[in-house]
Amino acid sequence: MKSTEWVYTDKVKDHFMNPRNILMDEDSYADDGKGVTGNIKCGDQMIVVIQVDGEKGIITDCKWKTFGCASAIASTSVLSEMVKGMKLEDAYNLSAKDINKELGGLPEHKIHCSVLGDKALRDAINDYYQRSGMDDKIKREEARVVCQCMNVTDHEIEDAVLEGARTFYELQEMTKVGTVCGECKDDVSELLEFYTNKHFCKV
Repeated sequence: MKSTEWVYTDKVKDHFMNPRNILMDEDSYADDGKGVTGNIKCGDQMIVVIQVDGEKGIITDCKWKTFGCASAIASTSVLSEMVKGMKLEDAYNLSAKDINKELGGLPEHKIHCSVLGDKALRDAINDYYQRSGMDDKIKREEARVVCQCMNVTDHEIEDAVLEGARTFYELQEMTKVGTVCGECKDDVSELLEFYTNKHFCKV
C-alpha cells in the first residue's frame, strides 16, 4: 500500500536505521563546545557537541543526541560525519541545503527537521569560541522585526517557509504577518523568495 511505502532515499534510511556518532554518555564526553536547539516540551530537541584541534582550527569529532523524527536523526547523523576534519568557519556555514544534498534529498515537508542539527552545530562552535576566549569570532543570528504591527521577525518567516509556506497569504495564516497595515508586504515577499531559494532550490 502506498501509505506504507518508504519515501526517503536509501542514504536517509541508512542513517536513520544506523545513526553515526550518537552521544551515549554526555557526562563522560570531554567536549570543547556544546549547542542545544529546540525544546523537548513542545517538539524536537537537538544536542550537538564537538571536539576541536585549536591549533589547526578544525573539528576533530562531533557527536549528537536528539529527540526527533527520522529526518532529524538522519540529517544530524550525516552532518556529524561531514564536519569531521572541517575548518570551524566552513562548518559554521553549512546549511540545511548542504545536508539535504548529502542525503540525496528529503521530502519537502521534512526539510525543517534538518535545520535542527546545523543550528545546534553553530551554537556549539560559538560555545567553543566563548570558552576559548575568542569572543570576536562569535556570530550572533539576531532576529529582525519585519512586521511592526504583529511583531513578526525574519526568523519566524524562515520557520514558516520551512514548515511549508510558499505564498504571502500562507505566511499570513501561519504568522499573522502583514494582517494590519500591510506596509511590510514587499519586504515579506522578498524574504519569502530568499528563504525558499535558500532551503529548497536545487544546488
